[in-house]
Amino acid sequence: MRPLIAIVAMIALAGCTVGPNYRRPQVAVPPAYRNAGQPPETASIGDEKWWAVFQDPELQKLIRTALQQNYDVRIAASRILQAQAQVGIVRSEQFPTVSAGAGYTGQQIPGFSFVAGILQGVFSWNVDFWGEYRRATEAARDTLLASEWNRKLVLSTVVADVASAYFTLRELDLELQISRRTLDSRRQSLQLTQTLESGGAAGLLDVRQAEQLVQTAAAAIPETERLISIQEDLISTLLGENPHDIPRGLSITGQPLPPQIPPGLPSELLSRRPDVQEAEAQLMAANAEIGVARAQFFPSLPLTGAGGLESTRLSNLLSTGASAWNFSAVVAQPIFTAGRLKSNLHLAEARKQELVLTYQQTIQQALRQVSDALISYNKFRDFREHQALLTTAAQGAAELSEIRYKGGAASYLEVLTNETNYFSAELGLARAQLDERLSLVQVYNSLGGGWQQ
Repeated sequence: MRPLIAIVAMIALAGCTVGPNYRRPQVAVPPAYRNAGQPPETASIGDEKWWAVFQDPELQKLIRTALQQNYDVRIAASRILQAQAQVGIVRSEQFPTVSAGAGYTGQQIPGFSFVAGILQGVFSWNVDFWGEYRRATEAARDTLLASEWNRKLVLSTVVADVASAYFTLRELDLELQISRRTLDSRRQSLQLTQTLESGGAAGLLDVRQAEQLVQTAAAAIPETERLISIQEDLISTLLGENPHDIPRGLSITGQPLPPQIPPGLPSELLSRRPDVQEAEAQLMAANAEIGVARAQFFPSLPLTGAGGLESTRLSNLLSTGASAWNFSAVVAQPIFTAGRLKSNLHLAEARKQELVLTYQQTIQQALRQVSDALISYNKFRDFREHQALLTTAAQGAAELSEIRYKGGAASYLEVLTNETNYFSAELGLARAQLDERLSLVQVYNSLGGGWQQ
């Protein structure tokens, strides 16, 4: 059987592989991002490690914990193991299978006795002459590659989610600090107004208006505390842990921000964004599946054989004359399948066409996300600068109205109006600072950053 197996092996190695070889589809990639504001040749922030972008030590600890314990990350890793096993299963179809067995039979009746023994190996192989199993293995490996890029996508998403949740938490902390400080100041103002009213220097309306200011600041505190607790629960879940208190690091205003964000070249985005790479890997797998479908139109060559020792006497089982073997090779050609093979090919081709469009759409969406994130970062920065000036002006107006009221030159309505405006401006500034940092997270994530470890 050795010469025959060697001949079949050479035939199989010389066999062709049907189906199209993969070629990357045409995509329209602009030379530069819209709203970039930086030369495209500048190295992209998307190439930076996440700990170089988010420099708060406590935030870095939270992200490291999430990357180890987050359930989405662990699920994505288990899917890679499944895909690796699937590659091994599909690849095994390219090779022959060999099994061994031994048997014994004995029979005795009056006038006749029979004893037989058998020791044999069984060989079977469906020769992959048309490359069906090789294409199937190619598809399985591309699916494995898609799983690996999916895990990187999950990693970048977790980094962005933890950073966004942490920045939101620190902004809520600032809102709570502003509300408590404002409440203390307004309580002191209320006491002064009550004293003036007792002495006849102020009216009861002034007292009621001062009480409005106190209750407005007081009412903001429990709602902010509720949001803080909910945000801590969210971060705990992202860490893969039960709800607990979250340690704090830098304040929201202390989180460093780059003055400019270099986006890099759009063409580099195709190799950096995990979702783009995942979409292309899925497309490559679908392309290989067309080869699998086409190979089923051609004849198959299953080979089977068995060889071993067989004798009617156990004492002669190991003798030279006890050897026996058999071999069969059958060429099977599909003739009538009621359109199943053709429909299977059309299904594979339609699946590839869908994934070509999905790949192109993913790139288009990626370019849009980068453009949106860049304009958001620039405009949120401008808004924060104007909001800071507004807050300074509102603070000055509130202080002057308080002085005017104490000097008898203004009514408490003026104090009420300016204090309300200052409180709103301070909260607005805190939210503007949050929006600026959330837009940094959005830019970094849209440029494909965060999965680099």
